[in-house]
Amino acid sequence: DVVYNHTSEQGLGEPRSSLRGIDNRSYYRQHDDGSYIDVTGCGNSLDTSTGAASRLVLDSLRYWAEEVRVDGFRFDLAPTLGRDAEHTFSPEHPLLRAIAEDPRLEGVKKIAEPWDVGMGGWQTGNFGAGWTEWNDRYRDRVRNFWLSDIDYARRADTTPVGIGGFASRLAGSANTFSPERGPLAGVNFVTAHDGFTLRDLVSYDVKHNLGNGEEGRDGADTNRSFNHGAEGHTDDARILSTRRKAMRNLFGTLLLSAGVPMITAGDEYARTQRGNNNAYCHDSTLTWLDWEHAAWQRDLFAHAARLIRLRQENPALRPVRFAHAEMSVPSASVIDWYDENGRTMSIDRWTDASHRTLQYDARSTPEHEEPNRILLVIHGREDGAEVVLPELDGVSRYVSLWSSEDEHPREGREHLAPKSIVTMSGTSMHLFRSE
Repeated sequence: DVVYNHTSEQGLGEPRSSLRGIDNRSYYRQHDDGSYIDVTGCGNSLDTSTGAASRLVLDSLRYWAEEVRVDGFRFDLAPTLGRDAEHTFSPEHPLLRAIAEDPRLEGVKKIAEPWDVGMGGWQTGNFGAGWTEWNDRYRDRVRNFWLSDIDYARRADTTPVGIGGFASRLAGSANTFSPERGPLAGVNFVTAHDGFTLRDLVSYDVKHNLGNGEEGRDGADTNRSFNHGAEGHTDDARILSTRRKAMRNLFGTLLLSAGVPMITAGDEYARTQRGNNNAYCHDSTLTWLDWEHAAWQRDLFAHAARLIRLRQENPALRPVRFAHAEMSVPSASVIDWYDENGRTMSIDRWTDASHRTLQYDARSTPEHEEPNRILLVIHGREDGAEVVLPELDGVSRYVSLWSSEDEHPREGREHLAPKSIVTMSGTSMHLFRSE
């Protein structure tokens, strides 16, 4: 995780410790009167429109890649690096292109956090070739679907939106990333080092940051979380069971979506920060990884491991390119969508908030490996549903691979015929291989 957008020197009133004492004007963005332009929220911003600052960044990256053998970088507040002398972002900025095209950085992962706090700072989907980006739109929509939408439905007896936006994220966010870049341009995530952990997402409605010493002002106020009936710790067995399934749904969505999945360390064991969503300032058991786990935490780990293996074994889940349904593009997946009755999704059902059940049929179009086909059934309401598996050309049976309804992944693999009825419990997922 590299921070090339600002330094520790902070604002003009702070002590000189590095670049300000070397060449203040060449390294920092400034107004004509010498005051700093802050597009990072940290008091100073590196001016990468100058040769000196750009060379410093490139030399640093080369050192880490060649001498330390780091194989990838996540660029904090990456749009700051792509701002010109007028402080406007451009994906064609010389530094961004140099990082992507530098032969000494060939094969090194370059992942952008595609936003900063300056004007026009939100740039998700706008970086160029050679870059991948954190997909915050994926994070928000997936959290909404499984958490805040369900919270809303408990109070209003209906969810706020239909399933269309969720399906777009599941299929690789083609409405965010260009066809030339494809689904691998997006790094899908549900949690990160900032914000709630996976366990806290399903256990807290609001942040609990008083221990940070800023009277609760720090950390995001909008988390799209849902405590499922009790804030934080509870002994209520029903709430705990629902929370565990919610974590499995979030993990399942992340690892079964097109794009590059990112897992925050500790989520596979349901690590908690006790509701603190900005715990960077703590070096204590609040943030350390705990290697002592209860049985239910080991079960969650088993689900994560199973999902990773299924992703590896089924190329239809990890397309490299986008494709329309009528196309056959090598390394893409041809996708069709069906409703709970096994019929092709109608246009009105995508936006109808009362319809939150979807069947996702994906067929790989491989260049080398054997063809592969999967069916993912998703049910996004708390009441149960009966789902009719679709009758599809070339499919004689569906082999059950994984279900979020199981506390521990099942070893046996049930075979079901097309038109079989599958009973889905509230808010659940079921993955099949189509044969």
